Parts: sequence; structure tokens; C-alpha cells
Amino acid sequence: MSLLRRGTRTVTGRTDEVVIVGAGLAGLSCALRLAGAGRSVTVLEREAVPGGRAGLIDDAGFRFDTGPTVLTMPDLIHDAFDAVGEDMADWLDLVPVEPLYRAFYPDGSQLDVHSDVDAMAAEIERVISPDEAAGYRRYVDFVSKLYRYEMRDFIDTNIDTPLDLVTENLAKLVAIGGFRKLAPKVRQYLHDPRTERLFSFQAMYAGLAPQDALAIYAVIAYMDSVAGVYFPKGGMHALPKAMAAAAEKHGVQFRYSTEVSRVETSNGRATAVITADGERVPADVVVLNPDLPVAMRELLGEEPWSVRRLTYSPSCFLLLAGSSATYTRTAHHNIHFGRSWDNVFRELIDEKRLMSDPSILVTNPTYSDPGLAPADKEIYYVLFPTPNLDADIDWRTEGPRYRDEVVRTLEQRGYVGFGDAIEVEHVTTPLDWAARGMERGAPFAAAHSFSQTGPFRPSNLWGENVVFTGSGTQPGVGVPMVLVSGRLAAERITGPDPGYRPTYLR
Repeated sequence: MSLLRRGTRTVTGRTDEVVIVGAGLAGLSCALRLAGAGRSVTVLEREAVPGGRAGLIDDAGFRFDTGPTVLTMPDLIHDAFDAVGEDMADWLDLVPVEPLYRAFYPDGSQLDVHSDVDAMAAEIERVISPDEAAGYRRYVDFVSKLYRYEMRDFIDTNIDTPLDLVTENLAKLVAIGGFRKLAPKVRQYLHDPRTERLFSFQAMYAGLAPQDALAIYAVIAYMDSVAGVYFPKGGMHALPKAMAAAAEKHGVQFRYSTEVSRVETSNGRATAVITADGERVPADVVVLNPDLPVAMRELLGEEPWSVRRLTYSPSCFLLLAGSSATYTRTAHHNIHFGRSWDNVFRELIDEKRLMSDPSILVTNPTYSDPGLAPADKEIYYVLFPTPNLDADIDWRTEGPRYRDEVVRTLEQRGYVGFGDAIEVEHVTTPLDWAARGMERGAPFAAAHSFSQTGPFRPSNLWGENVVFTGSGTQPGVGVPMVLVSGRLAAERITGPDPGYRPTYLR
């Protein structure tokens, strides 16, 4: 508990009728908790299915996930179902991904990432050295402490002022070096460039280079590489589908294919949501799940300086490919590192240009669930980081050219015949992400620089009774964070339960 915190701010007035705009993971997390707290909840979603960024494309028997593919911290999901007295296992079949990742390096070596510390240490000892394996064990101890010190006071709580950060755990984070830079902190434990990259690339999720990110963001490495990676049977979209079904069972009303045009306000208080066809949906409280800057500007008609000044994470070029090709060297998640490393971040973030020597993620979901594609076919989810729309790149003309470059790069990295084997494909550029409602075409939202973290990130409470949820507000980006964001949004409405202790902190 904060030594100076005076109590969490909550919405004022009645909270019986809540309208949630957007059925993304954060909106669904919020809906489950509000339903469990006895509120009447209506969710308006412009798409025909739930999920938001975790959407679905069903094409010629290929079921493509359109958003996140890496699922960690399943206790966070369990916690959302538990809010309505449901057992996650009755709604969702999660399969551990093993190995978590397979990392490929330009010298021809590869490392399999395991959540079991002994297995991972043995892998590092086999590929690199016993000294590096010992350093890895010390690194796991460090990130495990980060998780314990950060989660309750800095991630899993509503933060209203910087004074809310003044906790006993703040002193512990300072003592272990949590506020030093990530890259040199990692190098205290790991000295081989291969392991350094493997346990610091997660800074990209925070929108920063490892050289610029604070060491506290190594907590993503804990969630990613220590706590384990999972995959839902039926694909990632099975997660929002299950959450929506459980919420509906407990009284949440979902209205799909319903676009919202604005939030009606009177004397600074939201009174209703207006749909694109002019319908007025009254509300005591409005929860906005769209990207915060977009929701602020387009639904509330506001664009305060605190939002205009935000800087954004890099974007990405996504190729979804339904293929006849199978590659025996790959696993479910595959990271292909280029020879360049520091230069990748310099190009993407500082120079705002495309990578000259890409490091890329290739996910093969049919590795774990062959039923996502027709018999003897595969799905490949290929992600190339790119600058966001602040860069001077015309994706209307660059998109097709870059698509061909992506295929050439894949073939050079060992995916022989990749282009010829594609039967169905869908491409998403930064321009497409923007069209889907993501500010600057940045699916990883505002960058997690110090001035955009914690109390300095846009608040999830606006005015008297508008609450934001999702990656654009606290605590930030990533599936675990947006699930937490849904709970924090619900607490702005119901108030915190002093006896609540989430499953992931027990």
C-alpha cells in the first residue's frame, strides 16, 4: 500500500447502468467484473465479433488471428472469469507452448526458450557456456523480484498521482536497479549477444530501445519467458469469444455491428452514447475501450495537451499467410535476429525508416492447433516492426513493395519457397492499423517512456463518469496489461474491494 495514498478516485453519481464501447480484451475484462459486481452492462461493438485487436479472419478454411499471438499470465484470464464465479477451464482450453520461442541467429546457432529454469539453463549451457547459464539463473532471480515488487503497487492498481508510487516496494525497486537502463542491467547478468537480445527484445513492446527503456520493463521478460507462454485451442480469438460468452451468460448485453459516433455529455457528465445510426443509448457510466487518443478526439470531442504531446511506439507490417509449405526447423513462435541490433532501434525509432537488417517474429499457430487450417496446410503470422505513421512513408505505394521484400527476407532466413506456397494472404500496414482506430497506426500504443508511464500515462478516469480502458491508458500495452486495465476500469466504477487478492498474486 502507498504510504501517502488517500484513496482511489471513482466516478461520481449513479453507476447502475454502464455502457462499454468496444469488446476488446480490456472491455471484456471490465464487463465481467462489472457483471460480477451487479451492474447492468451493455457492450457496443462495431465489428461482428468480439475481440477488438484480437480479431479473426476466416478465409478459405484458414482462421487467422489478426492481433496478438503471444499469450502469457493465464492467471489474469482466470481472474476475469472468477469475477462472475466461472472456471476458465470450462470456457477455454489453454495449451502450454513448448518451446516458448525458438530464436535463430545470423551465425547459424539457435536457442529454444523454456519457462522451466533448469531446462533453460541447460539449453544456454549447451549452446553458449556454463557461465552464461549461471548468469541466466541470476537474471531470473532479478526479474522475479521485479514482478513481485511491481505487480501490486505499480501495475495492478489505479494510480492518480506520483505520490501513489511512494511505497515500500518503490525502495526495493530502486535498490535492485529497476530504474537503471534495461540494456546495461541485462548485461550485468548476460554477456553473450544472443542471450542479451533474447531477454531484452521485449522492450519493443514498450515502444523503446533496450538502451532507453528502464530496467523495470524487464518484468515483460518475466511474463514472457519465465511465467510461460500459452495458446488457446481455436486460436487467440478463442479468448475474447470465451470471455464474451461468459459475460453474456451473466447478463451482459452485447450489440455487435454497432458503431458509436459520440458520447453525449451534459454539464461535464456523460449521459448517453450515440450510435452511427442516431440511436441514443442512456448510461450512468461510459467505458471507452477504443485507443484512448482516438476515443478522446472522436467520441468526446476533446484533445488536451496531455494527449497531443504523446509519442508512440513503432508500428509493424503484418503478413498473414495460408500456406502449403511446412518447415521442420521452426516452432510455434520463432524469432529471427539480424546481424544488426542497436541499429534496428535507431532506424525504427530515431530515424523513422524501415529496418535495413530486420529482426522479425514468425508465428506458426498450426504448429499447436492444426485445426486452424485445412488438412495439410499451415498458417504463418509474420511480423516486421516498422516506424509508425510519423514517418514519411506512403504505405499505399510502399505496402506492395514491402510485402515482396518481406517474402524475400523470409526465404533468405530459411523459409524456402515461402512466396510460391502462399494460397491465401492478408496484409496489414501501419495505414491499416490507423484505419482500425489506432493512433499513428501504432498497435503498441503510446511508448512507455518515463514521462508516459504510471501516473504520467493518460488517466483512465475522465470527467465525472467516463472511464478509459485498454493499452492507451494505465497500466499499458500487452495482453496481460489490458486484462489488468479492465479490472482497474471496473474499480473506478465500483470502488476497490479491500479484501480482493487476485489469483496471480497469491
